[in-house]
Amino acid sequence: MRSHVLRMTSSSRSAHVGSSLSAADLVAVLYGSVLRVDPNRPDWAGRDRLIISKGHAAAVTYAALAEAGFFSVDELAGYGRNGGKLFGHVTTGMPGIELSTGSLGHGLPVGVGMALAARRDEEPWRVFVIMSDGECDEGSNWEANLFAGHHHLDNLVAIVDYNKIQSLSFVEETLSLEPLADKWRAFGWDVVEVDGHNIPALMAILGEVPSVVGRPTAVIAHTIKGKGVSFMEGKVAWHYRSPDAEELERALAEVAAT
Repeated sequence: MRSHVLRMTSSSRSAHVGSSLSAADLVAVLYGSVLRVDPNRPDWAGRDRLIISKGHAAAVTYAALAEAGFFSVDELAGYGRNGGKLFGHVTTGMPGIELSTGSLGHGLPVGVGMALAARRDEEPWRVFVIMSDGECDEGSNWEANLFAGHHHLDNLVAIVDYNKIQSLSFVEETLSLEPLADKWRAFGWDVVEVDGHNIPALMAILGEVPSVVGRPTAVIAHTIKGKGVSFMEGKVAWHYRSPDAEELERALAEVAAT
């Protein structure tokens, strides 16, 4: 998946490679072992719903869907290109995409609505929402948090990709979120903190939903922006930059070696 992301962003000269690399393990675990989905029936009514609220991580989302069999890997070559079907922000129209996202602060409120609908219809499917850390600046998320806790939506899981960098600076410098876990708990959520690149730990946590009956689950995943490529890791510039030919070769070699 990381190799796909690097090739897609390099060939299209598009952004958000760092954001996609930080979320790669989260998305891989969800599609690899957690989500109840069927690539041959992407609109199956009983499927779990995954909303990528950090819609700028489109490249890794499309890579995951292709690897999971929702559509051909060959489609990835059209990412960010005129005439292509894969846009720079997650966009409906391809199998497996539940919601067009990009304007931050929309994904969790929609996910809360989906979870409430499932609860009222007595449906067993669950809703997972992957959010960015910078997105937690948005007031709409805290309204949704309050609502989800009040309604005891234990079929809802919010995953914060806490890579500590947003847009043009570090989160701590832009608008500090700490104590982030305590804030989610105060809104009635069960909170779990985890290394967002620890595959066994992610499988154990995300495989046990709800973690507490009667409470929505917040997973604060501590990640590294640009994870897997040494010269991208923890660097603000790789929120918007794309790798040139030489950087792509170096990055692919590092990813292949891990």
